[in-house]
This record gives sequence, structure tokens and C-alpha cells, in this order.
Amino acid sequence: MKRIIKMIWSVLTVLVIAYLGLGIILYFRQSSFLYVPTAEVLYDPEQLGLNFENVQLRTEDDVKLAGWFIPAENAEFTFLFCHGNGGNISHRLDSINIFNGLGLNCFIFDYRGYGNSGGKPTEEGTYRDAMASYKWLRQEKKLPAEKIILFGRSLGGSVAAYLAGKVEVKGLIIEGGFTSYVDIGQKFYPYMAVRLFASYCYKTIDYVRIVNCPVLMIHSREDEVVPFEFGLKLYEAANEPKEFIEIFGSHNDGFLYSGEVYRQGLAKWIQFLREYSPENAEKKQIP
Repeated sequence: MKRIIKMIWSVLTVLVIAYLGLGIILYFRQSSFLYVPTAEVLYDPEQLGLNFENVQLRTEDDVKLAGWFIPAENAEFTFLFCHGNGGNISHRLDSINIFNGLGLNCFIFDYRGYGNSGGKPTEEGTYRDAMASYKWLRQEKKLPAEKIILFGRSLGGSVAAYLAGKVEVKGLIIEGGFTSYVDIGQKFYPYMAVRLFASYCYKTIDYVRIVNCPVLMIHSREDEVVPFEFGLKLYEAANEPKEFIEIFGSHNDGFLYSGEVYRQGLAKWIQFLREYSPENAEKKQIP
């Protein structure tokens, strides 16, 4: 009996050590899991026949950022595009083309450590990068706040939501967004004490709760990276007026796979924004 008890304790000790070891590895490698930047910018909007402006700006902590401003003919609104955690701005040309076709200017920037931007990515850094990009639109392009729409995909949804709670904008769009970094970690690693090991927050759901502009959520029920339930929870947390567009396909190509469902949904919401003002918010509902 003593031998069996000793064996059980030995097994438990090994399991605890292995668990803690895995937790430590995950803790120190979180940055490489969360941020997957690509340095080389292989393509640009000109290859789609779109005119664009190469933009360089600096953040409040003096980090150089690179981006593109892509104008559309007779555009009323400008999308400030906060992209996801992988690649760089050159991997978002399909989206840029869609937005341009809808008659929207687009300003897309690379976070620090991505593409031609300097520095290394951090959570606070992504927030500062988005703020610097917003200020560039206001100061350099002289755009009033009511002409700017924040668009964030995946990780960028959290960044855009954070910014929307700090500045004035016409609207906020979150596509394929998660409720928080901890929540998504817990979803895929239910056996790990994610809340104990997590060194990032990205509390999108908390940011959304204080946003007072119109909000559009876009999510695919087939999303394999950020489950559909996260999009629903963000929608429930958002203040009115709000809208939800269900698309189809995977996390990275749903907006393409859904085709006209995606385009028409965006166009319909943009039309709502044209007619929307806080004064008539109670009277006017999203059709």
C-alpha cells in the first residue's frame, strides 16, 4: 500500500511539474503566439489600379509607423482600418478593394513591428498606434470626427473598440472579434489556468460597453479561430444603435466567401450612418 501511495504521489508530482512547465512556456511565448508580423510589404494598392498615398507618422512615444491612404471618388466617409495579428497591410488588399468599391476612403496602418513600421508590438503599443493614426486623419487630412469610421478585424477589433471609447467617430465596425484575450485563450486551452498566465488583456467587451457611437458586428458562424459565440456576446454588450451581420466562411476569408451578403450589409449600414445623428437616434432605427 505504501508503495502504491508513493507511486501515486510521484505521478502527481510529475504532472504538476509538467503543467507548471507548460504554463511557464506559454507565458513567455505569448508574444510570438499573439503577434505574427511580416516585414516585407510585397504588394500595394497600385496593383489593383488604385491610387494611394504612402504615409509615415509617429506615435506619442516616438515610434515610426507606415501606412496607406487610399482615396475613393466622392467619398463621404473614411475607414480607419485596424488589421489582425498576422502579416502586414499588404495582406489586406482584398478588403481595401471592397471598401473602395463602396465609395469609402481607407487609411490602413501597420502596428509597430509590422511591415515598414518600427518598434516591437505590445498591447499598449497597438492602442497608441491606432490613436496616432486617428490623429493623423484629423490633423493631416483635416477630417472631422463624424466622417471617420473605425474598422477592426480580429485583434484589430479590440484595438478599434478601445479607440472608439477614447475619441469621437461616426461608427465602429468589429469583424471576427473576440471578447477578451483571456476568454479566447480559455476557450482553446480549457485545461490551463489562462487567467493566471495571461500577460495580455485586450478586453474588447469592456471597451464596447462604453462606446456611444453606432456599432456593427460582423461574424461568421463557421469561424474556426474566433468562435461565433464571441461575436454574439460583443453584440449583446454593445449599446444601441447596433447591427449584426452574419457572414459565411472561415475567419480569414469569410468576407470574400460571403460576397454580396458582406458588401450589401456594409452598404446598408453606411446608408444608415448617413441618416443617423445622436439627436434623432431614438426615432431612427437601423432598417
